[in-house]
Amino acid sequence: MNRFEGSGAREARIRYLDGDFQVMTPGAFVRCAVTGQSIPLDELKYWSVARQEPYLNAESSLAREMEENPDLRKRART
Repeated sequence: MNRFEGSGAREARIRYLDGDFQVMTPGAFVRCAVTGQSIPLDELKYWSVARQEPYLNAESSLAREMEENPDLRKRART
């Protein structure tokens, strides 16, 4: 099945694991938890296992981490 068949333009439901993810409901993409932008599954590289959410890129991942852990912001300034 190619990328445009079957689950096509639907959003996938994913279970995020350490170093991998499991597709629970087939789809072509997931939405970044920070930006809301679509991330094609074949380009998904950043996610949080603890929060079970995907990120578009490293910057989005860091932004969420700083948001969830304000103490990290203090450490980054020193």
